[in-house]
Amino acid sequence: MGKKTGKNPTDRGKLGVKRSVVTDCRGVPLGIAIAGANTHDVKLLRATLQSIPVPRPKSTGRHRQHLCLDKGYCGRPTESLARRFHYIPHIPRKGVIQVKRRIGQRAHRWVVEGSHSWTNRARRLLVRWEKKVSNYLGCILSLTSCKSFGNMPFLGLS
Repeated sequence: MGKKTGKNPTDRGKLGVKRSVVTDCRGVPLGIAIAGANTHDVKLLRATLQSIPVPRPKSTGRHRQHLCLDKGYCGRPTESLARRFHYIPHIPRKGVIQVKRRIGQRAHRWVVEGSHSWTNRARRLLVRWEKKVSNYLGCILSLTSCKSFGNMPFLGLS
């Protein structure tokens, strides 16, 4: 197979690809990074944050930019990296019981999981057939651009 594929330990050593996506609060993909399936999520965080192609608006005291991650990212290096990129990190601690949410309030991670689910519905991306990383990344970026423009109501596509 091509580069950036690796052994997937949960799938009996088959080759696989990991997609790391950063989205906005509506689930629109902003940046994406790919690596082998056996790469830990923390190692992809820098590449994922650097993959955002548009310049972010400046954080102000009133409109601060937050980065919500799951427990797998828990640790000082992740928090310092998020602060270096001018985000306020929200990472739950391991071993701490979560406070119950009010009825109807959903977890922040559901937004990015919905984006992953939408990407997995594309048969072309579900199984990686491309040997070159650039071809596979191009397929992912074209699909995410369709998703991004589909969520923009001023274009009349939503």
